[in-house]
Amino acid sequence: MNQILKMEIAIIIAVFIFGIGISGYMLIEQWSFLDAAYMTAITLSTVGFLEVHEPSNGGRIFTIILIFTGVGYFLYLAGVIVQSIVEGEIKALLGRKRLDKKIQKLDKHHIICGYGRIGRVLCNFIKEDTPDIVVLEQDESQAEILEKDKIHYLIGDALDEELLIKAGIEKAGFLVAALATDTANVFLVLTARQLNPDIYIMARASHPGVRKKLILAGANRVESPYDTGAISMGLKLLRPNVRTFLDVALSKKSDAIQIEELFISKQSRYTQLALKDSGIRQDFNLIIIAIKKASGEMMFAPHFETLLEAKDTLIVMGKTEDLKGFGSVLNPTD
Repeated sequence: MNQILKMEIAIIIAVFIFGIGISGYMLIEQWSFLDAAYMTAITLSTVGFLEVHEPSNGGRIFTIILIFTGVGYFLYLAGVIVQSIVEGEIKALLGRKRLDKKIQKLDKHHIICGYGRIGRVLCNFIKEDTPDIVVLEQDESQAEILEKDKIHYLIGDALDEELLIKAGIEKAGFLVAALATDTANVFLVLTARQLNPDIYIMARASHPGVRKKLILAGANRVESPYDTGAISMGLKLLRPNVRTFLDVALSKKSDAIQIEELFISKQSRYTQLALKDSGIRQDFNLIIIAIKKASGEMMFAPHFETLLEAKDTLIVMGKTEDLKGFGSVLNPTD
């Protein structure tokens, strides 16, 4: 039985006992409702005020029974309420400490600043790939939602350096600035870049003019939810089949075709191999859509004689299990 239900039942029983006390005095002593309620209240609370009327022998016996049953129960009720408050505070404190310890152990994790509509959708998407997420949210009312979504979180101002450090920004791999205003996002990017020069920062921009400022502040990539939403709507109108394919390919459903990016390390046995000699298509039933070279050049639909090199990033399409298998073979030491 949970604590809330336990308290509800205890309060209902207390009201029932109080009602019995009122009914008893009204039936035995023929008192009015107010006199009976007053006598019941001073009896159960043991305050010892003067009786409104001289009770009869029957009334005295009823009062004795009421004291032994009702007073003891009301003391128990008070104990239940106090216990509930204390246990709730202790659980909250211990839960917060456990969460802080989990955050301290994270490495190369994602820090999401802002858990509004965009932040929540983004977290749910990332969570399908990794649970290593820390959300910084200023609105305390969002804590219940974050706990329900099972996401690590800290309540406070994301512009506060101490909070960013507590979130493990010095070890984090990614930070998303998705605060409510562009000004706040610019300051956040500046602060985050100073605390971790190597972190990858993606920032949200509501207005086109802010994009350049965010880049200068240190953002690696700037996205506008309005532009992205408009492009998505345009594709659904003009190229609905392409949009449907992308929705399926970019989903995280285990039985669906997906598009994934995989990095080739120096230790990989696929380095210095031509695509035709790699056996990727035959062994894993995967299609190489594009190759991003270390220089930044993007090669779409690469020729079968294209050479795979260390630090290349492969854009691969296939089933989830095949992608996982290829990833483990591509970089066995990762």
